[in-house]
Amino acid sequence: MKIVAIAGTYRKEHIIDQAVMASIEAAKAKGAETEIIYLIDKHIEFCNNCRACTQEAGLQRKTCVHEHEDDMGEILNKIDEADGLIFASPVNFFGITAVMKRFIERTIVYVYWPWGQGIPKPRRKELNKQAVIITASAAPEFMAKLLMRYPKKVLKEASKLMGARSVRHIHYGLVAQGSDQQLNEKQISKAEAAGKVLAATI
Repeated sequence: MKIVAIAGTYRKEHIIDQAVMASIEAAKAKGAETEIIYLIDKHIEFCNNCRACTQEAGLQRKTCVHEHEDDMGEILNKIDEADGLIFASPVNFFGITAVMKRFIERTIVYVYWPWGQGIPKPRRKELNKQAVIITASAAPEFMAKLLMRYPKKVLKEASKLMGARSVRHIHYGLVAQGSDQQLNEKQISKAEAAGKVLAATI
C-alpha cells in the first residue's frame, strides 16, 4: 500500500507537520509505503480558468496547460498511484492556506465541464481510496467546529475529486500559543490513530 500526504503548511516541523509526521509514521509501522509532499517546495502555477482540461470526456484526469512547466503533473501522478491520502493545512483567516488553495484549484483536471454544461461533474464515480484530513487553528477546537467548517469541506470535496473517501478529520485548536509549540502526547496519539485507521482501511 502507498500513502501520500499533501502538506499545505508554510512552516515545517510545526503543528501541521508534526501531525502529518505522526500519522505517516503510524501508517509506515503498519507496512505502508509513505511520502510527504510539501507544497511550499513545489512549483505550482495558478489555474487560469481556461478550462481546457475539462472539455474532453473520460474517467481519467486530463492534462493542464501548465503541467509541462511546473510540478503539478508529478504530484497528481503520485496521488493517482496512491492507495491512501492525507490532506493537511493550517486554517488562515477561516480558510485553508493560499498554497493549498492553489493546489486544489488545479485539481479541476478531475472534472468534466465542457462549455455549455451548467455545472462541473466529477470524472470519478467510485471512491476507491481513503483520506485523512488534518487542520489546525488558533481558535479553540469547539469554536472551530462551529465557525471553521469551510476548510474541512474544501479538503473533503477535493479528496473526492481525486477518488478518495474521507475516513477521519482531525482538528487541533489553540495552536498559536508559541513560535515553537509542540503537540502533546494526546494530540500525537490522535494523529497516530488516524494513520493506523488509514492504513487499516486500505
